[in-house]
Amino acid sequence: MSGTTTEDEVAAWLRARAIPLNGLKPGAGTADLAPFRAALDGVRVVGLGEATHGSREFFLIRHRLLEFLVEELGFTTLAVEASASASTEVDDYVQGGSGDPVEALAGLGFWTLHTAEMLTVVEWLRDHNRTAARKVRFVGIDPQYPATSLDALRTYLGDDAPGLLDPLAPLAGKRLGVGPPLDRRIEADARRVEDFLAGASVPFEAPAHARIVRQCADLASRPLRHSDPAQTVSVARDRFLADNVDLLLSDPDAKVALWAHNGHIMKGSHSGGSVPAMGLHLRQRHGEAYYALGVLFGTGRFRARRPRFGKVDPAKPPVTFRVPLVRRPTIVEARLATAHPGDHVIDLRSGPRPEAVARWLGEPLHMRGYGAVARRFTHKLSYMSTVLVEHFDGIAFVPETTGSTPL
Repeated sequence: MSGTTTEDEVAAWLRARAIPLNGLKPGAGTADLAPFRAALDGVRVVGLGEATHGSREFFLIRHRLLEFLVEELGFTTLAVEASASASTEVDDYVQGGSGDPVEALAGLGFWTLHTAEMLTVVEWLRDHNRTAARKVRFVGIDPQYPATSLDALRTYLGDDAPGLLDPLAPLAGKRLGVGPPLDRRIEADARRVEDFLAGASVPFEAPAHARIVRQCADLASRPLRHSDPAQTVSVARDRFLADNVDLLLSDPDAKVALWAHNGHIMKGSHSGGSVPAMGLHLRQRHGEAYYALGVLFGTGRFRARRPRFGKVDPAKPPVTFRVPLVRRPTIVEARLATAHPGDHVIDLRSGPRPEAVARWLGEPLHMRGYGAVARRFTHKLSYMSTVLVEHFDGIAFVPETTGSTPL
C-alpha cells in the first residue's frame, strides 16, 4: 500500500468521525455534542486535557464540554489540576458563597488558572448551581500550596497544634522544583498529624486537610531527578492526583470532569516514559469508566514562563509564544488539520478501523505539548511522544489558539 493511499485512508476515517462544534462560545447549547454521548456511555471520569496551560481556546472548548457533561450527562464535579487545599474557597463561591472569585482563583497557586476564561467557568458553575437539583462541586486535586490546610489544622488541633505543626511550616512557602528538596523527615512529621487526627474528635474535613499536607510533604521532600524514577516528584505527584480523584468517586453517584494537561490525563507514561500518568492510574483502577480526551491545536499563540539561564523567576510574568502548523505526517495535529477545517471532537475508542487507520493509531507519533514553561529558541520544536490508541480515547482539536487572558 502506498504512503499516499494510507494517508488518504487515515484522513478519510478522521473526517468521517469528526464531530464539528458550533463554535467555542460557552452558552451556545449542547446539541452539536449530542453525537458524542454514545462514546461516554458508562464513563464516570472524563479527562479533558490541554496541550498548553496558557491557551484561551482550551479553556473555551473545555467549558463547552463541561456544559455538555453537566447538563446532558449529569456530571457532578469539576476536578482541576489546582491546589486541593485552596480550592475550597472557589468551591464555596460556586456553591453560593459571598467570597471574591478573583481572589479565590489567585489562591489556587497557579498563574495558569488566574485567567478571565477560568473566571467565566466559575461564574457559570455558580449560575448553574442556583437552580440545580444537585450542585456541581469545584475541587482541586493537586497537593501543592497547602497553606489553607495548615491553617485549618491549627484550628482543629488547638493546644496540640504547635508541637505537631511547627515542623511542617516550611511547606507553606515551598514551590516544587525551586531550591533543594526538604528533609525527608517532614513526610514522617506529616504522617504523625494524620495518625493523631485518626483518634481525635474533629470535624469530618480535618482528615482531608491532613492528607493534603502529608501528600505535599512527600512531594516537597523528593528530588526532581533520581537514578530510580520511582523516587522523583513527578511519579508521586501523578499518583496523588489519581488518588484524589478516587476519593471523589467514593460517592457512587459522582461523575467527574477532570481538567489537567494532556501529559497527566493520558493513559500512558510521560517524561520520556518514566512517569506513569494520572490517567494511566485511573485506567488501571477504573477501566473504561475513565475516558481520556486529549485537546490539541494546529497553530497559534499561548502563554508560558520563559527560563533564563535554565531557571524560572516566579516573579516575572509569563510571555506569549507562537508556533506554526507543522505538516509532517508523524505529527498528529497535521492529520487533524486536514480532517476538518474547524473545531471538532473525534472519538477514537469505538467503531471499525481499516488496517491503515489501526496501524496509524498504533504507531509512535508526536504532538505538541507545553507545560507552564517554554524555551525561547526551541519551543517550536517541542513535542511529546504518543501512541494514540494507547494514550487517548478521543481527541478535541482547535485549529488556532490565542493566549489566555490574565486577571
